[in-house]
Amino acid sequence: MATMHAIVRRARRMIDESRLSTTARSVRRDRLTYLSPRKLRRLEAALDEIKRRQVAGDVAEFGVALGGSAIVLATTATSQGRCFHGFDVFSMIPPPTSEKDDVKSKDRYQKIASGKSSGLGGDEYYGYRDNLYDDVCRSFAKYGLNIDNSTVGLHKGLFENTVPKAKMEQVAFAHIDCDWYDPVMYCLNKVADRLSPNGVVLIDDYHDYGGCRTATDEFLRMRHDFTFEDGENVILRRTGTTA
Repeated sequence: MATMHAIVRRARRMIDESRLSTTARSVRRDRLTYLSPRKLRRLEAALDEIKRRQVAGDVAEFGVALGGSAIVLATTATSQGRCFHGFDVFSMIPPPTSEKDDVKSKDRYQKIASGKSSGLGGDEYYGYRDNLYDDVCRSFAKYGLNIDNSTVGLHKGLFENTVPKAKMEQVAFAHIDCDWYDPVMYCLNKVADRLSPNGVVLIDDYHDYGGCRTATDEFLRMRHDFTFEDGENVILRRTGTTA
């Protein structure tokens, strides 16, 4: 039975990967993203949706890491005539500090902080790199993306320091991949009023870390103009009405 389940999972993974864009398949081969093929497929489907529905605004990512999903987002954004904004500390991830972060989150951070976390495919964990920002810029260049901080921007630093300074007035799509309660709640609150009607927020860690889930649930209780769609990475859509 276990073998059959493994075969089914492998088959689903292959199907999901076959549905990805060339860029998404390539960043996976280059070990630039932790997102599974299914998560990437949901991300690309959401990008197709905002194009189809002609949702106005830029594309943003909070939590760039190695830059794989950011490259997919920036490639699609520029092809649609949008700007891309990527936000990250580009160094060791800050710790979970809220009492609303669960034990799993804090244990995960302790493993990272101890130097024992491994990277993709046996590579060095990205948070241990001395020049992660430069590495990500080189990866962007490999995919033909110029970091000009106008059409394509990478904002280095804590979100509370970089988001207020970013020239990002209207957002069509945001990918929030920052694990813990405080940064997820901060990003949701900062994106909410910038998000166009029918705009999409994709939350990566809802089913992985308790703080992310709590922040998302609290946000939805406060903001009745957002709907929730479950999945491996959950989708929030702005309806345009607060009633």
